[in-house]
Amino acid sequence: MLDLSQYNVILASNSPRRKELLSGLDIKYSIKTLPDVDESYPQSLSGEEIPIYIAKEKTEAYKAFMEDDTLLITADTIVLLEGKVYGKPIDEEDAKRMLRALSGKTHQVLTGVCITTKTKQKAFAVSSDVRFATLEDKEIEYYVTKYKPLDKAGAYGVQEWIGYIGVEYISGSYYNIMGLPIQRLYQELKTFF
Repeated sequence: MLDLSQYNVILASNSPRRKELLSGLDIKYSIKTLPDVDESYPQSLSGEEIPIYIAKEKTEAYKAFMEDDTLLITADTIVLLEGKVYGKPIDEEDAKRMLRALSGKTHQVLTGVCITTKTKQKAFAVSSDVRFATLEDKEIEYYVTKYKPLDKAGAYGVQEWIGYIGVEYISGSYYNIMGLPIQRLYQELKTFF
């Protein structure tokens, strides 16, 4: 059991999946979100560098609100296919385009996490491989229209319908694909202090 009672743990995320996963650790935390946090990154970055950079940048946006007892957790997830980054789709057509690209292929899901107090910071990334079956256009259309995956990297949620019918196999953390590598976060929190 992790005792963080001396800290005001804050999860800086709008993601209901990250909230669900952090709640599973049985630690007391609150949610704080700021509008329009920049999620851009230098084009010179690649792979795990990208979500780590964005998670650290999110931390910077919250630093003004941190107290001495604040423990802030930020995260960012990207999908990587053949060297191309797939973030959140801008609209339904973009979501369909992304899913067509992922169809029948294996991609990586990379989540960067940043743990920060006033005096210390630790950032790390976790990678998982996901293999999609070949998806029919009508399946993509149905999923995007019904589930509106515009808040998800790669335009899909592994825990939703598309994951049930489309994911052939996973190598790595399932929870990382959901948006927060919770087992690794737990281990990092244990050694953070």
